[in-house]
Amino acid sequence: MPEVLRIHGYRFFFFSREGTESHHIHVEQAERYAKFWLTPISLVESRGFRSTELRELHNLIEQHRESFIITWDEHFSQ
Repeated sequence: MPEVLRIHGYRFFFFSREGTESHHIHVEQAERYAKFWLTPISLVESRGFRSTELRELHNLIEQHRESFIITWDEHFSQ
């Protein structure tokens, strides 16, 4: 389960077994969870995050999207 980024208390990661899916990123903070597609950026599911936090997550993903995709491609090309 590669961790890609930890910022503002959020942990961004993906699961190693998900290489057959489209690029996406999981986010956790405490007991809260969300999953976003990266191309285009869109929310797949969320548990516990408020709408303002989801907007913040969307913005963070926008800022780091390219590095998430590069890390994904590097990990799953092995």
